[in-house]
Amino acid sequence: MPPSRFPHRLVVALATSVLAAAAGAVAMTVAGPPQAANAAACTGYVALTFDDGPNPSTTNALLNALRSAGVRATFFNIGQRVQQNPALARAQQAAGMWIGNHSWTHPHMTQLGTAQMASEISQTQQAIQQATGVTPRLFRPPYGETNATLRSVQAQFGLTEVLWSVDSQDWNGASTAQIVQAASTLQDGGVILMHDGYQTTINAIPQIVANLTSRGLCAGMISPVTGRAVAPDGTDPTTPPTTPPTGNPTTPPTGTGGCTAAYQTLNSWSGGFQGEVTITNTGTSALNGWTVRWTWSGGQTIGSLWNGQLSQSGNAVTVRNAPYNGNLAPGQRTSFGFVATGAATAPSVTCTSP
Repeated sequence: MPPSRFPHRLVVALATSVLAAAAGAVAMTVAGPPQAANAAACTGYVALTFDDGPNPSTTNALLNALRSAGVRATFFNIGQRVQQNPALARAQQAAGMWIGNHSWTHPHMTQLGTAQMASEISQTQQAIQQATGVTPRLFRPPYGETNATLRSVQAQFGLTEVLWSVDSQDWNGASTAQIVQAASTLQDGGVILMHDGYQTTINAIPQIVANLTSRGLCAGMISPVTGRAVAPDGTDPTTPPTTPPTGNPTTPPTGTGGCTAAYQTLNSWSGGFQGEVTITNTGTSALNGWTVRWTWSGGQTIGSLWNGQLSQSGNAVTVRNAPYNGNLAPGQRTSFGFVATGAATAPSVTCTSP
């Protein structure tokens, strides 16, 4: 587990990232996601992961190294850095990489209160979604520090916690040869911790991939179900799968449609609270989109919202489905959550469908 050396580096890097972003954000030429030439020969999969980006000094070079090696990887990004370098986050996505949540400021999460944990996660979810159009489903706690409270907060955001089975020690001054040696211990399903910030790590990529290939292992994605490495499925795992249509798509569905919404307060603190709304398809036909509305009674304001599209006007709140959770089969449920300022109250929520 990396020692508490990061906060100082973060302050320095964040201070310089805005100036460097313009010069480095678009340096990479994108030609679609890389595909390993030996994919058919894979006998197992491992996950290459890189924390603490995007970094104006190294992200493009790292992406180029991964593309040259024909592999995809998972980037656990810091929210503040995404906010300051959105073009680099988009470059990660355009290069076929997967993007996870690594908190907003890289704090010791287990030393925070529940509300602070939720804020660190929600702000990063929002920044990544705004920069790339996708919402992460994976979360790596800074320093690998976790507990039951943090896992509960992660679950409220629909996130799977991802740690690692191999630590490259690049954060601790490991040489390129030492990073390659660490990666050589990866086994099927394993996950290696590396960072977007070191030239030694970038230099190690070709040798890491060559070693994996010699052992019949290929770089894969991290399963949002198990947190282990699995075969790439050709789509971004940060995008929840949708249910394919059945039957003749030109035939309109029969039956009646309808939905209900139910609100609950998950956490509250002085000056704010976290809420969740669950939508249920109560009809007998598929639901193709939903809209939830309510009116605050005490001047509350939503600061961040996930799994939905928010519109606020005074006390009136409207939340429409996200692109990935609008289609519900009869009886199926989905939910969205938010963090708001003001006193925690239970609004009267209503749901309508197109």
